[in-house]
Amino acid sequence: MHTDLSGKTFVVTGATSGIGFAVAELLARQGAAVIGVGRSAERCRQAEAHLRRLPAGAPVHYLLADLSVQSEVQRLAGEIRGQLEADGKSWLDGLVNNAATFTYWLALTPDGIETQWAVNHLAAFALTRRLLPLLLAAPAARVVTVSSDSHYGARLDWDDLQLRRRYNALRAYGNTKLANVLFTLELNRRLGPDASLRAFAADPGLVKTDIALKGNPAVARWVWKLRRSGGVPPEQAALGVVSLLAEPNLGGSGEVYWKDGRPKRPSRRALDIEAAARLWQVSEQMCDEVEA
Repeated sequence: MHTDLSGKTFVVTGATSGIGFAVAELLARQGAAVIGVGRSAERCRQAEAHLRRLPAGAPVHYLLADLSVQSEVQRLAGEIRGQLEADGKSWLDGLVNNAATFTYWLALTPDGIETQWAVNHLAAFALTRRLLPLLLAAPAARVVTVSSDSHYGARLDWDDLQLRRRYNALRAYGNTKLANVLFTLELNRRLGPDASLRAFAADPGLVKTDIALKGNPAVARWVWKLRRSGGVPPEQAALGVVSLLAEPNLGGSGEVYWKDGRPKRPSRRALDIEAAARLWQVSEQMCDEVEA
């Protein structure tokens, strides 16, 4: 798949390794300007240098942010706006909410939010909301949030969304991936069928990434290494994500969940419009409470 994306600008979170880096590279190879986001200054520098050496010569900038912290998400949105202005653009063509984490033990962010919930769902929700004016100013923008088949079987507990009372790492991860699909469903509902902006949730499949190798106990790292051995390389998963950004004929699609560039039926709970609306309201309250 090669589409000429010259003149378009995309933001990719979690863009220093794994799926995010592969997406950023594929976009840059197709001529798009890329604003990558990472939490390590050194890895951001390395990724930026690599992408700038590509033959397409597309503009590449990396921004530093810890997406587990809401004030960092707010600052990041401002820096993205500033980078677009510096590049002479008043709109954004696409946002890939890819950043994710897996924490074996219950861990709270500086904002007091469970870490997986904060990074995997709330950061995507907050960053998308802050960038909406820029996305809506584009001729045909896309928001792609990387979900997972881990959302099948997940069920949100509205009395304990962050699972603080009975934390289970795999359940917490699955719940955030369910939240990704519900967020996408509600965003499209709020935009309406005729909006220039469409949102999609992408299932990348089982991918060989390092998501469970950082800061987790040895047994969790061993299990993930064993499991990911049967996965696809990040470059293959990136193809499906980029197709949702680049394929012009998807704008009118009512499908919300996609894998390998094709629609896939999500779980029944992921299509619950009442739950989607409720999650949006709860997420807004969480963001507002942190900012207060």
